[in-house]
Amino acid sequence: GDASARRLFRIKSAGRSVIGAVGPDRLENMAFVEFSKHFRKEGLPVPEIYAADLSKDIYLEEDLGETTLFQFMLKERTGSEVPASVLAAYKKTLDWLPDFQMKAGKTLDYKYCHPRDSFDRQSIMWDLNYFKYYFLRLSKLPFSEAKLEDDFNALTAFLLEAATSYFIYRDFQSRNVMLRKGEPSFIDYQGGRKGALQYDVASLLYDAKADLPPEVRKELLAHYLKGAAAAGVDKTRFMRYFHGYVYIRIMQALGAYGLRGFYEGKTHFLQSVPYAVRNIEWLLMHGDVPVRLPELTRIFRSMAASSYLRQFGSTKLGLTVRVGSFSYRNGLPSDDKATAAVLFS
Repeated sequence: GDASARRLFRIKSAGRSVIGAVGPDRLENMAFVEFSKHFRKEGLPVPEIYAADLSKDIYLEEDLGETTLFQFMLKERTGSEVPASVLAAYKKTLDWLPDFQMKAGKTLDYKYCHPRDSFDRQSIMWDLNYFKYYFLRLSKLPFSEAKLEDDFNALTAFLLEAATSYFIYRDFQSRNVMLRKGEPSFIDYQGGRKGALQYDVASLLYDAKADLPPEVRKELLAHYLKGAAAAGVDKTRFMRYFHGYVYIRIMQALGAYGLRGFYEGKTHFLQSVPYAVRNIEWLLMHGDVPVRLPELTRIFRSMAASSYLRQFGSTKLGLTVRVGSFSYRNGLPSDDKATAAVLFS
């Protein structure tokens, strides 16, 4: 699970390893436990819940090991190319996605969803404003708020034209896929809700830190669509909305990087920013969205041209101290906080 939201501990029970989880959010805990039970009933590879006392915010779940798809990729990948072993693991992961979205999603009880039961207009606007306030404002990128709001409304209306009756995992990324003997299992779906198929595929293929090359994303997208077509998904209609969902997923992630990095000072989160910017640069050239978004497009172009945003990936971001000389020509300024000072001009 998400260690930042839950305290996890590994214990031994009857000779097997079990994960104990203590979560601070009771509704989120309930969603995870109920979704886990449902997905296992539908034959999906998720952790078994051995016991739960949600009145005390604690439960015991199956230990799926310590190797995520992301860690496996880092170990196997030595350069920009994605080795066959990693590509195979991604394809196995995508093979399960339609089962989550369409098979299990069809019979899931959405009353356990938290904080919303669907990726509706409200949810989309939350993500867009997350991007605006925690990334755009804190990165000091200039923009017209009125024009940006117009674009947000246009993008939201466009995204909601897509079919939204499926289960979306919400955080379908390589760090939430566990590998055991080469086979994927899945965690951290407690934020799931009803929504469009495109969102989860965008989350996996455009995950900034995974840094998948465009040709690999294309191959994996084709692999997913082949499986989804067997369940009745129309490729042309899917692709009409796909890049719009890629954009909103990237904006949501940038909002998270801004909150953790710019606002909370956890600067390692900013190391993902250059990868996200590079994805935006690629999308500006190749990812058509059939709706006019003039201010948002201008902002994305500014981001792609920003040396400031690109420098985070190669900089340790330690404390910067600047030393300069100064003098006062018209007397000393008042300083209510200083107890004593001797200044010479």
